[in-house]
Amino acid sequence: MNLRCTREPLLAALQTAAVVVPTRSTRPVLTNVKLDVEGSTAVLSATDLEIGIRTEIEGVETTAAGSVLLPSARLMAIIRESPPGTTFEIESDGNATVVKAARSQFRLPAEDPIEFPSVATFPADACFELSTPLVRELVRRTVFATDNESSRYALGGVLLELTDDTVVAVGTDGRRLAKMEGPSSIQGGELPATQPIVPARAMQLIERSLGDAETPVKLAVQGSDVLIHTGHTTISARLVEGRFPRWRDVFPDRPDAIRIKVVAGPLLSAVRQAAIVTSEQSKGVDFGFESGQLVLAGQSAESGQSRVEMPLDYSGDTVEIKLDPRFVSEFLRVLDPATSLDIEITDGQSACVCRTEDGYGYCVMPLAAD
Repeated sequence: MNLRCTREPLLAALQTAAVVVPTRSTRPVLTNVKLDVEGSTAVLSATDLEIGIRTEIEGVETTAAGSVLLPSARLMAIIRESPPGTTFEIESDGNATVVKAARSQFRLPAEDPIEFPSVATFPADACFELSTPLVRELVRRTVFATDNESSRYALGGVLLELTDDTVVAVGTDGRRLAKMEGPSSIQGGELPATQPIVPARAMQLIERSLGDAETPVKLAVQGSDVLIHTGHTTISARLVEGRFPRWRDVFPDRPDAIRIKVVAGPLLSAVRQAAIVTSEQSKGVDFGFESGQLVLAGQSAESGQSRVEMPLDYSGDTVEIKLDPRFVSEFLRVLDPATSLDIEITDGQSACVCRTEDGYGYCVMPLAAD
């Protein structure tokens, strides 16, 4: 096996693949990345048995095909510590692997590539296709609301409801719920609607691997796995098992709800100010929607009290609700500060629902009033 490549594409591919390499494992072979060279292409792959990744190295020259296992951390150090623009040559005869540059050479032990688990390639069959900007927003706007520490339902993943023209992504931890929707399409044939629950960690890896805005994201479900292809990278992940909550019940039609239009940036600033004096024992902030203004108040025995006023285009009756400021802030942070949103509330005991014009909805349950 022989490969010649400059530092930058090799480092980029290694950084992408190394994300899923475990630092410790009962199977030491998993701490490696696998390099497959065939024809004029070279692919790095890695897996922790839950998530796998394959990424193509750009701009390579090859003279001999083959496969080799490389110690991920050590190879990363070699590439990263070399000067920009360095050209590397990687050769393996099955007994050892040599990594050479103009002024350095490293001889690394070689393990048998057959011992490395296979990492799935993207299927050639029909698949769902989404735009890269939409996928980026789907991840950012839902993953933060998931709960990886809960054993209830499937709260550690993001539900993707896919049809031939629509995708809806939903994340929840049981106390708040975020959902984002947008257009999808099917390429290469016909597919039935599907509802996979993708691990939150895999969703974050997908976002990190996204290419430019013009490159589509392809998604396929095979048995208990989901596969996503974007640019030069394919990610495979085992689906989360369990029953996802009936999330549509959280977004009921409430014709009697009060609807108030606000801007994300100023509201985030006001919430963060009001939360300064809160504590773990007294973490709620009172939201008082009054004629012409929103009054936010927080307090704790050890830190004192806060009162923050924010002008509002609202002239109805006063409505008060106590919310966890962290839940509100995390929602507002994924929006552009200039984004306009509608807040729907009925009383202090019912859920507060926020919606934007681009298909994003967020629901948070109130805290008990003092």
